[in-house]
Amino acid sequence: MVMVDRFFGQSGAMELDLMFFAVAIPAVLIAGVSKGGFGSSVGFAAVPLLTLILEPVQAAALMLPLLVVIDFTALKPYWGKWDPRVARILILGTTVGGFVGAALLTVANPDMLRFLIGLLAVGFVAYQIARARGWLRASDAPMSDRAGLAFSVVGGFTSFVAHAGGPVTSIYMLSQPLTKLEYQATTVITFWINNMLKLALYLTLGLLTWQTGLAGLYLMPVAIAGTFLGVYLHRIVPEGLFFTLIYVFLTIAGTKLVYDAIA
Repeated sequence: MVMVDRFFGQSGAMELDLMFFAVAIPAVLIAGVSKGGFGSSVGFAAVPLLTLILEPVQAAALMLPLLVVIDFTALKPYWGKWDPRVARILILGTTVGGFVGAALLTVANPDMLRFLIGLLAVGFVAYQIARARGWLRASDAPMSDRAGLAFSVVGGFTSFVAHAGGPVTSIYMLSQPLTKLEYQATTVITFWINNMLKLALYLTLGLLTWQTGLAGLYLMPVAIAGTFLGVYLHRIVPEGLFFTLIYVFLTIAGTKLVYDAIA
């Protein structure tokens, strides 16, 4: 636990009072809607929101079992609809990144990581806008598998330390010729496997407690409802608007990461 406390800070008691649920319910709902229908780009915001009332270790530990439930709920409507090549690259990379996150828990600087990833996310959106408006001319070729592996390793690492892998992997995925259905399904299968790995690692490191487990049971219906709402919104939102929303979410996510790092 000394190793864990060095990274996350000392944990206090978790009070399951009105203030807790006033913050936790919207946070979990956002995560469910994002992961159920919008590629997880903004779902990471649940942890920063929860840190308004919880220690960082508690916020991350509370969300992880709920993320597993959300991913499991989203598996059926998206099963088998992912892009096999992109999924293999992302699963391999995020698995490696998860183990790296566990190994470097005591030496990683999370604020520097958030700052760099945030700049990368916002910079990618700016690059895409510049290309669309004709300000820049570049090859339309998608990112290479090697680049995708590198992004997914970083995504696996940021996912382990802050459940913030979505913005990183989105950068690679948005460069691929994926439909909105393939994009969403690939995200679902990737992070379901990634979160199952993280669950085992969190248990090994002692990050999960009976308090986070009890709070998770209370919030599980919210997570499931948010996921179904995200699946429904995914089906009715047009493809062009879908990717526009992904870019918006990616900008929000990147900006929030930079702000958190500076603050």
